[in-house]
Amino acid sequence: MTEIPEHLLKRAQAAREKAASQGSESSGGGDESRIPDHLLERSKAAKAGGVAVADKGGAVVAAPAGGGLPVGAGPGGHTQRLLTVVKSGSIQDVKAVPVDKVHTWPHLLSIEFVAALGCTAFVFLFSWFVNAPLLQAANFNQTPNPSKAPWYFLGLQELLTMFHPMIAGVTIPGMGLIALMFAPYLDRNPSNKPEDRKFMTSLFTVHLMFWAVLVVISSFFRGPGYNFTFPWRDGIFFEL
Repeated sequence: MTEIPEHLLKRAQAAREKAASQGSESSGGGDESRIPDHLLERSKAAKAGGVAVADKGGAVVAAPAGGGLPVGAGPGGHTQRLLTVVKSGSIQDVKAVPVDKVHTWPHLLSIEFVAALGCTAFVFLFSWFVNAPLLQAANFNQTPNPSKAPWYFLGLQELLTMFHPMIAGVTIPGMGLIALMFAPYLDRNPSNKPEDRKFMTSLFTVHLMFWAVLVVISSFFRGPGYNFTFPWRDGIFFEL
């Protein structure tokens, strides 16, 4: 068992002696009583059925004629005074729920309108200072070799060199479009975060890289006669 230090024992003994001496003085009816006079008067008035005068405020609390507790008395016969009114906001933890959605107009459409104006101004100024890379007039008696489609059709043209026209022109593109149409029904995740949409991100990445690789091969690795070639050895046979 832990021993109590000596100085704490002495302090406790001195406190008990002081309390005993003050208690004897109070019971003797001395002038140095610890109970204030106004509290003694209020207690006597409450017991006698009279009127107790409140401290400092000058307010009067009436007691019933039967000698009970005063009107408005609290537990133990103590009278209560209303000090202040606490606002509900200071004791209630109210937190606003963040909203990550806004109206299309004007938040989205205004930004898109400004972006469209900026793109239009850029294209106008760019076309003012840079001439378009147009070739000479077409000669129907001489077909260019290689004859390549525009860059956005080069992926389809590359497929035509690998498969039958029915498969390359209809079956494979049709299957890709059907897969994209059914994608929203296969993935019902309502989240808008990319890290939560791994299936849709993977599907679109595979589709994009498949078509991009075909376009790159047809643009830079196809020479005269649409034969496979290396651009660093035979040059680039592609013009915008």
